[in-house]
Amino acid sequence: MNITLNNGVTMPALGLGVFQTAPEETTAAVEAALAAGYRHIDTAAAYGNEWEVGHGIRNSGLNRSDVFIETKVWVSDYGYDQTLHAWDKAAGKLGVEYLDLFILHQPAPDRFEKTLEAYKALEALLADGRVRAIGVSNFMPHHLKQLLDSTEIIPAVNQVELHPYFTQQEVQVADAEHGIVTQAWSPIGGITFYPGWGEERRNVMEDPAIAAIGQAHGKSPAQVMLRWHLQQGRSAIPKSTNPSRIAENFNVFDFELSEAELAGINALDTGVRNGPDPDEAREERFAMVIPEA
Repeated sequence: MNITLNNGVTMPALGLGVFQTAPEETTAAVEAALAAGYRHIDTAAAYGNEWEVGHGIRNSGLNRSDVFIETKVWVSDYGYDQTLHAWDKAAGKLGVEYLDLFILHQPAPDRFEKTLEAYKALEALLADGRVRAIGVSNFMPHHLKQLLDSTEIIPAVNQVELHPYFTQQEVQVADAEHGIVTQAWSPIGGITFYPGWGEERRNVMEDPAIAAIGQAHGKSPAQVMLRWHLQQGRSAIPKSTNPSRIAENFNVFDFELSEAELAGINALDTGVRNGPDPDEAREERFAMVIPEA
């Protein structure tokens, strides 16, 4: 299943995420995903595993053009010239001549002028063909408005925390108004753990309403949630290093949720995020230096 972005580029709706995947596990996870049918891999400079992602793609034997590669600029590389160089670092580690989707990892509102300069560098990379689409991550509606007021090209994608317990309706509405695809990280319910956030959270994988829907379709809770994203027009980036789980997460194209089931899942929203608040400055984390190689 593909999604057509607002610049005409097609993107596989379902991708493998590699956040918190150790470098030594990343290559095998990417190979398993591509063998299972995935054609979209999402990584980031801040994950420290772009080199291993590239290695996994090459090991797959697939042509470069068959795999949609998405990666992210980290905050320490914001600024016009710095972001142009961030492309050099990312492309070099991934071993590619172009990126399919290059996005800003955080709005970083404490230094938003640098964020704007970084996005203008993305626009330049798009213009000269070094990227096929550009976007943002963790942008709330007010961040999007600030960005759109100061730049030329509407982002193709906004990747945000989104799962049945945190549906971010305002973000989804703002994205839709501008033709921006909402892409879900942590799409199956806060499985990724952020120290300091969400210690008291409930596990959406254990939600009885989702389990009941899964039983009705002969599917797992994770498969139900991924289907929920896809049927509502979102991209989803589930993360796993387990080959059988990776394959299971991709096996979501042979059933359909009813409108009542979709509405039931939507109604589970608690309004509570599990990850960091994008409006909070995290100076120590933002200062993390991305190595050259």
